[in-house]
Amino acid sequence: MYVYDPVDQQLVQERVAQFAGQTRRFLDGQLSEDEFRVLRLQNGLYVQRHAPMLRVAIPYGMLAARQLRKLAHIARHYDRGYGHFSTRQNIQFNWPRLEDVPAILGELAEVQMHAIQTSGNCIRNTTTDHFAGIAPDELINPLVWCEIIRQWSTLHPEFAFLPRKFKIAVSGAVEDRAAVGVHDIGLQAVERDGEIGFRVWIGGGMGRTPMVGHLIKPFVAWQHLLTYMQAALRIYNLHGRRDNKYKARIKILVKDLTPEVYAQQVEEEWLRIKDGPDTITQAQLDTIAARFVWPAYEAEAATEADPGAALAQQDKQYARWLRSNVHGHKVAGYAAVSLSLKPTGVPPGDITADQMDAVADLSERYGFGELRVSHEQNLILADVKRSQLPALWAELKALNLATPNIGLLTNIIACPGGDFCALANAVSIPVAEAIQRQFDDLDYLFEIGELDLNISGCINSCGHHHVGHIGILGVDKAGEEWYQVTIGGRQNGGARPLPDIESTRGGGAAVGRIIGPSFAREQVSYVVDRLIRTYLGLRDSEMERFIDVVDRVGIDPFKKDVYADPQLAKPVQREPAQA
Repeated sequence: MYVYDPVDQQLVQERVAQFAGQTRRFLDGQLSEDEFRVLRLQNGLYVQRHAPMLRVAIPYGMLAARQLRKLAHIARHYDRGYGHFSTRQNIQFNWPRLEDVPAILGELAEVQMHAIQTSGNCIRNTTTDHFAGIAPDELINPLVWCEIIRQWSTLHPEFAFLPRKFKIAVSGAVEDRAAVGVHDIGLQAVERDGEIGFRVWIGGGMGRTPMVGHLIKPFVAWQHLLTYMQAALRIYNLHGRRDNKYKARIKILVKDLTPEVYAQQVEEEWLRIKDGPDTITQAQLDTIAARFVWPAYEAEAATEADPGAALAQQDKQYARWLRSNVHGHKVAGYAAVSLSLKPTGVPPGDITADQMDAVADLSERYGFGELRVSHEQNLILADVKRSQLPALWAELKALNLATPNIGLLTNIIACPGGDFCALANAVSIPVAEAIQRQFDDLDYLFEIGELDLNISGCINSCGHHHVGHIGILGVDKAGEEWYQVTIGGRQNGGARPLPDIESTRGGGAAVGRIIGPSFAREQVSYVVDRLIRTYLGLRDSEMERFIDVVDRVGIDPFKKDVYADPQLAKPVQREPAQA
């Protein structure tokens, strides 16, 4: 866990005081809506459909128990008793009062938290693998590099007003679990001739024009990572569109210039600044690494008896949880455990204040007081002794946090949708719940196997529907909600290591393809059921995943089965609108 130094703490506290003054002047009528908008966005404050929404930064998804307790306190005293974890590893509060936001930010500063650069046209929270620092297949610990990027990018005067928002992801392992291919900049650690460096993908992203990033630089030595990113951002700042927000993302610039021309311009700028003040030295790297406090693992944990082995033979529920929610760890005798925030009937990513407090307690009893937030909107206890897994499972069950669905269909990624967001064309949460209820049979879920299902309420793709194995997008048709379905998307190459071919795009990421005309809300769960039945009939073995079948046979067999189904051919009977 990174621990603030005095400079970090002073910066955050001064930012709180600054925003408190700005808010007071706005409420007193001294600042207009337009003048205040840019100021509130710089501090993570949006105006949503019903109330302000505050997005709190959780840098690279790491939380301490004391911080989670503070978030529970904020949810309980300033909101409606819950929070929502986002795909950017942050947390959002949907109901704070505007006049309370400076007080909330002040309380966050007490536990080394803030909302700086969680919105606006700037570099957003840098994300990474939720198993960072503990994954058995790591080449480097990406947490240190995320912190280096955070310090470099926070309030950077050159990049405070970019043409559009900017997102960076870092993967330090052989397997990409950070979705580097669908970010503005994606960094993948690699080793070449005994030297550690990074592959650099640029121009990925979702939203209105989904694209997979291009491999702009096959290898950048670690010392030059910041100067290369500075060059990449300078070219974007120079040429990026500011007259049309729909064409302002760097992915559009890379496409328009062509990846080759963009890469050449970045290279020319980089060679000019390569050895400048942002060059990283070993001393700087060591200083940042020293600000992290790492767990004191117990060597005897590797030899402690595991009572879970016998329990798994006796209890099917525990066996399922062990299979889907418990993950490998680089230290013998330890495991990482996913806490599913996707039980049936709960909006994906939501957690109550009482659950937050309880999870903070569990992190101290079964770990080292640390947690992770995944970009799949779940929580992870990163350092649990394997001998303690049965006891932890029993406590998680009591909290409704032990649903064994990680990696399965009901582990749905979804944005808040039309229930909260003013930009949404359609709701997401009721659709997710209908699908969860359709597939509430765990035996059937495990028979289906690995499958990512993502839902977005509008084309901005906050639910990352473009990279779901099955993606669902809410669209507007003459004032009514309809849903477009895609299949074949993926956020990375899965369990397969990245190939060494320099022309590889996006680490195996892919954008899903639309299967055909959109569906009414009432039909969506049945469409998903029809897709699953088609998959089960086409797969060669239980080992062949849904995405593998789509890759092998294409979308046509799925499309044919869905639109030929009599149940889906029936016209939708809607209630007449109330006068």
